[in-house]
Amino acid sequence: MSAVPAVPPADRTERRDLAVAAAVTHDLLDDHSPLIGLLDLQDMRDTVSALHAAFDEVTAPGQHVLHTFAVKAASLAPVLRRLGGLGMGAEVAGPGELALATAAGFPPDRVVLDSPAKTRTELREALAQGIALNADNPQELDRIAELIDAGPGATTGGHGPIGLRVNPQLGGGSIDAMSTATATSKFGVALRDEGARAWVLRAFAEHPWLTRLHCHVGSQGIPLERMAAGVRATHELAEEINAALGRRQVDTLDIGGGLPVNFDGEETTPTFAAYAHLLRREVPGLFDGRYGLVTEFGRSLLAKSGLILTRVEYTKTAGGRPIAVTHAGAQVATRTVFAPDAWPIRVAAYDAKGRPKTGVPLRQDVAGPCCFAGDLVARDRALPPLAPGDLTALLDTGAYYFSTPFAYNSLPRPAVYGYAYEPDGTLAFTMLRRAQTLAEVVTESGGDL
Repeated sequence: MSAVPAVPPADRTERRDLAVAAAVTHDLLDDHSPLIGLLDLQDMRDTVSALHAAFDEVTAPGQHVLHTFAVKAASLAPVLRRLGGLGMGAEVAGPGELALATAAGFPPDRVVLDSPAKTRTELREALAQGIALNADNPQELDRIAELIDAGPGATTGGHGPIGLRVNPQLGGGSIDAMSTATATSKFGVALRDEGARAWVLRAFAEHPWLTRLHCHVGSQGIPLERMAAGVRATHELAEEINAALGRRQVDTLDIGGGLPVNFDGEETTPTFAAYAHLLRREVPGLFDGRYGLVTEFGRSLLAKSGLILTRVEYTKTAGGRPIAVTHAGAQVATRTVFAPDAWPIRVAAYDAKGRPKTGVPLRQDVAGPCCFAGDLVARDRALPPLAPGDLTALLDTGAYYFSTPFAYNSLPRPAVYGYAYEPDGTLAFTMLRRAQTLAEVVTESGGDL
């Protein structure tokens, strides 16, 4: 599918507006598919390039750096395949995500498995495949040791790199549910708990195959300075371990991801460059070439590249409040609906032909289709007056939103399209996920049993 030839715009906002109009022209929205996801493939490429450039600028010549994409942020195989083609690895958190990464073509040496609840089967398969594995806690490390001792890799080293996740307990951010380095976080070994640091030193002494440290402090709502402090604490622990052992056993630091996203406007802030320069200033030893590096960014790589486009089905008023009823609600904007203060998103208004709406802003609610009163993606929001047939776009939703739907009311998963300009200046759409059919909804719900 392609649109009328045009000069490819460099501006993300202009590309988005043209893509919305083209989606209408190509009838991507109809009664059977009243909402879709759209992903700007050029913006995705630009963002990945910015990540690589930011760390290339601060790392030592020849220093090994693997940037992995957190698969949970966009669990769509065609998107993962494109990210792999851009030089990314894959960070997975369970067998489903590992299967997606494998289907997308990521080789084992570019995959990292993190999860706080890995089964023996998951661990055994990860060891056999040779992917990198980060143990979350002492019991899991014991389980890994048993599998290594009992398996064919016991004498040959036939497994991938193994690390230990630590929690420096630096405190939370503005979103409690997303804070991974609090005193009571469920993730990693809590370094400030009594005896924990001494246990870590013993663990590395007892297991020569334990060669990595992993720490993920950042996530939405966490300031960069706290993220950098987590990396510094991890680097300091690696130095302590290697000094105590008298050898360079810890050779790689996995510093996680979690760069926050600006959901308030078009500007991309903070940038990967700002974070990389902060790390160089706060943890200079990170970039002297003695340690390999792994990152695990997700939301910050794709959020601003995507939008959810839907049709206004009805408008009404209640208690004097105008309400636009659309087809995009909790099933695709779950966090925004259930935690609106923590996860507000911008909403753009378009007319029925996909042109940006104008007019005196009117304070109104934008509601979704789910059968509960709180299914609102925007509350008392000033937008041009909306009418049936108009379109609304939920912006900055390229990560998590349309790729991780919530099956409330058995609403089918929407189709997702990538868009990009061809060399001849033509805007083209690429299917990234087909819309789920009602028959598939029934089958998924046990209808074939």
